[in-house]
Amino acid sequence: MSLSKFFILCVLHQRPMHGYDVARAVEATTNGCCSPAEGTIYPVLREFEEGGYVTAASEVVSGRERKVYTLTDKGRAAFKVAVEAWMDVTRCLVDAEKMIAGAPDKVGSTPGCCP
Repeated sequence: MSLSKFFILCVLHQRPMHGYDVARAVEATTNGCCSPAEGTIYPVLREFEEGGYVTAASEVVSGRERKVYTLTDKGRAAFKVAVEAWMDVTRCLVDAEKMIAGAPDKVGSTPGCCP
């Protein structure tokens, strides 16, 4: 799963929101490192809706009718799997950083990457 899709699931895991709020929440969550354009957000939300990961309902938000997206149980399960997968990647990156720095691991040898 791409990082943008991961972060979209992440912010929807917090609460239902419309597309513009999803984009702003992803940007805030990543401290500006991931700033998806609306042209990226809406195709992903449509894909998630078609796959059953989110539901969409029309609501009036700030006087405008907007689709508000809510994570389904299937979406929550996908987010859990994605977190586990990205944690594996994170551990690999940490190990790679140690290799570059030449830092010994817990048993005193140079760590390998990705068990």
